[in-house]
Amino acid sequence: MTDAGVSEEETVRTGSAGLRLRIFIHECMRHQHQPLYAALVELARREGLAGATVFRGIEGYGQHRHLHTNRLLDVSDDLPMIVEIVDTTEAIRRFLPLLDALIPHGIATLSPVHILKYRAGTRQ
Repeated sequence: MTDAGVSEEETVRTGSAGLRLRIFIHECMRHQHQPLYAALVELARREGLAGATVFRGIEGYGQHRHLHTNRLLDVSDDLPMIVEIVDTTEAIRRFLPLLDALIPHGIATLSPVHILKYRAGTRQ
């Protein structure tokens, strides 16, 4: 530890190009007796993707323009969900065909991203 209280280790940042896959579904959608969002995360994990995160929306609508919101008691169990996965372009492109068997309807988007990875390093 230095006099300023900073560790001898420093953060090392590396960057690379990749893709962000966002899958827009609804909370009530299921795949083989489990929530579809959980099935998507499990598939991504099994396929070795870098990681997946599920976001639960508080309000939204889709193709049929039916409002899904937590403000109405009768539809509060069917909120919008987004499953987001970021990895290399190659890994995401390999993963896309696997979605066809899981997603009955919905929308997915692909966006180019610059991935920054942080890890502890050692000062030279």
